[in-house]
Amino acid sequence: RRAISFKESSIQIKMKLAIFTALVASAAAFTPQPTFSRGSVAMFNEKLGAGGMADTRDPEEYQDEDPRKSISAAPSFEEYLKQRQN
Repeated sequence: RRAISFKESSIQIKMKLAIFTALVASAAAFTPQPTFSRGSVAMFNEKLGAGGMADTRDPEEYQDEDPRKSISAAPSFEEYLKQRQN
């Protein structure tokens, strides 16, 4: 049997470490991911739309001193359809 040099044993250790790392990384890919709880959304939003989803726009007009924070009035559905036809 031939003696293994320090360089060869170092290469063997690195190869074993690389294989071990690849196995751990591939196993981590199959672990279940944490699920998102919709209950936390309902807790912070007062208005829920159809299907329990939180509304992203308040249709009420809001005027603030800073015009960037103001919300213009939402168009009616008929106005929206007219805009789409043009």
